[in-house]
Amino acid sequence: MSNNEIIALFERQKQHFAAGGTLNVKERKARLIALRGAVEKYEEQIAEALKSDLGKSATESYMCETGLSLSEINYQIKHIDKFTKKQRVATPMSQWIARSFRYPSPYGTVLIMSPWNYPVLLSLDPLCEAIAAGNTVILKPSAYSPASSAILKKIISEVFPEEVAAVVEGGREQNKILLDLDFDYIFFTGSKAVGRQVYEKAASRLTPVTLELGGKSPCIVDKTADIPLAARRIVFGKYLNCGQTCVAPDYILCHSAVKEEFIAEVKKEIVRQYGQNPLSNADYGRIVTKKHFDRICGLIDQSKVIFGGETDAQKLQIAPTVMDNVDYDDKIMSEEIFGPVMPVIAFDDLDKVIDRINSEESPLAAYYFSTDKKQIEKFLARTGFGGGCINDVIIHLATSYMPFGGFGESGLGSYHGKTGFDTFTHYKSIIDKKNITDLPMRYQPYTKLNDKLIRMFVR
Repeated sequence: MSNNEIIALFERQKQHFAAGGTLNVKERKARLIALRGAVEKYEEQIAEALKSDLGKSATESYMCETGLSLSEINYQIKHIDKFTKKQRVATPMSQWIARSFRYPSPYGTVLIMSPWNYPVLLSLDPLCEAIAAGNTVILKPSAYSPASSAILKKIISEVFPEEVAAVVEGGREQNKILLDLDFDYIFFTGSKAVGRQVYEKAASRLTPVTLELGGKSPCIVDKTADIPLAARRIVFGKYLNCGQTCVAPDYILCHSAVKEEFIAEVKKEIVRQYGQNPLSNADYGRIVTKKHFDRICGLIDQSKVIFGGETDAQKLQIAPTVMDNVDYDDKIMSEEIFGPVMPVIAFDDLDKVIDRINSEESPLAAYYFSTDKKQIEKFLARTGFGGGCINDVIIHLATSYMPFGGFGESGLGSYHGKTGFDTFTHYKSIIDKKNITDLPMRYQPYTKLNDKLIRMFVR
């Protein structure tokens, strides 16, 4: 799509919204139902696209992308009638006689910029919420996942008129053109570096934004944890999508009393889940590009690798890898790994661990494996992070009943379910004042009686 075509698309969407083209709730619901049907219709092609872009298996594609997308679409369909109604609230006596309510209104024309690591899920989730809220949407998927972008374009063009929702493919040039346009809301998922650029562009126009970023999400395993089960769940979450998951446990903080047992169980689980040779496992994916592959390989200190470490530059694959005796000064701890490498750091004092986590940039997620309720409560109360799990990893992402979002450096705003609808909605606060009476005390000239009555009613 050329620069002029992008601008013309944007203008058509703005005009369509201004004319009230998205206000009919029945039409919104019908479009969501059509979107659900198209995702189901193209399930195979979605799986093929994800295999092409990231080497994902069909099972993983459905579990982590198509299925979760359908779950969120279904949630919006089920609740849209309730979400779009006026919300009655209490009226203070000072406003008597009146009716107060919050009136949900869409922002307008929304830009959604999605990433390459879960290109279908992280496009369709915010898109269906924005449509449910009554916005028009331009979706800009990542250039690093072209096959997924193509199937998304096919689905969305089949379901929506361009003036309601459309896909713009391309790279940095298209991103720049889009960010120079006067959108009413911007929703971005991706790296911190690009997120800052998006935020700067949005700030120059005072455009509201949601930023879903990332960070080094810690995973703590204390001495009371069920070690075999903890290892099984952590291996699943760490190496899912070859570690290219924004909420993957980035590094493990394991109590020194159980560290050796934990590492032994992790090794068993890697073999159990991926086989003796993961690089020959047809269901094990790959790193998205050579650039990302080289960056991850550069973080690995081979002298500290105790399991895995094999790579295939031609296939862009890195085997599930474990590093032991890691400390905070190691290169692997200098940035978010976003790959299948698990550094393990021993600890003895939870208070020091919490202080260390809080001294770094706020992580998107944090995980704590323990059966000690007091320690769990200490972890939850004192540690700053976006969201997480107790005795599991990443699954807090897979629900429409809780908001998902970052904290501090890991993001701004949240979405999923009702929170997702609210993200793309402005609530007008309205008082509908009745004409049958009028309290005269607020009008000048003020008297002592006015003052007395105002104090009685207002306080």
